[in-house]
Amino acid sequence: MADTPGLKAVDMFRAVGDGRIKAIWIIHTNPVASMPEADLVAEALKSCPFVVVQDVTADTDTARLAHVLLPATAWGEKDGTVTNSERRISRQRAALPAPGQARDDWRILAEVAGRMGWQEAFGWETPAEVFAEHAALSGVAGALGLDFDISDHAAMDAASYDDLEPFLWPASGPRQGGRFFGDGRFHTADGKGRMLPVQAPSAAQASGFRLNTGRIRDQWHTMTRTAKSPTVGAPGRAVSGAAPRRRRPPGGVHRRSGRGGE
Repeated sequence: MADTPGLKAVDMFRAVGDGRIKAIWIIHTNPVASMPEADLVAEALKSCPFVVVQDVTADTDTARLAHVLLPATAWGEKDGTVTNSERRISRQRAALPAPGQARDDWRILAEVAGRMGWQEAFGWETPAEVFAEHAALSGVAGALGLDFDISDHAAMDAASYDDLEPFLWPASGPRQGGRFFGDGRFHTADGKGRMLPVQAPSAAQASGFRLNTGRIRDQWHTMTRTAKSPTVGAPGRAVSGAAPRRRRPPGGVHRRSGRGGE
């Protein structure tokens, strides 16, 4: 078990590129399209001795570089829970059967762990058992002062999991839901926020345009799913900043170039 924090995403792919990391398992993300320094990410994965990609889509920029591709179930095929931006955890039930060889993420992880000799530690049989362990571990984090703690549900069995009503975390003893920051305090020892000053690039560094990296207004993440829609499938990138004024039809596709590329 690791006893120190791992690398952040950008640093991790740099470590793949220079050979410090020789095997990587990528689950439900497409870093070759969405990460900063995307070309360097692609080169790093090409040089990596062992790349595993677990996703619902077989033909993504990242999946094409995988040595092993593990087909996973999509949102509508999963049985579990989903947490929204309100911190509300709700039960989710599969609406569709899993196609082909697709399997739930937890089952894939458990089977690989079992074949590595960790059958007992990853011996879940149902999503309810995974959730109960997740809830119990959150209690450890709560005892260390973290806000996410749903340990009230650590003893949940299959029947109570199936009947689980939506709830707002935290859910631990007297700490039930509520609104964060309503008391004017931040998650720091003294309750004060840590504000970081940022400095705008100089005129010499600025190109006049800002291009986003992989995200498009009408698309979901890197287009691996929504690009199949003809309505939102037109190519393009969001452009902002001080640009020369030219008359262009709204909604059209415009080409821009500069020191940073095209």
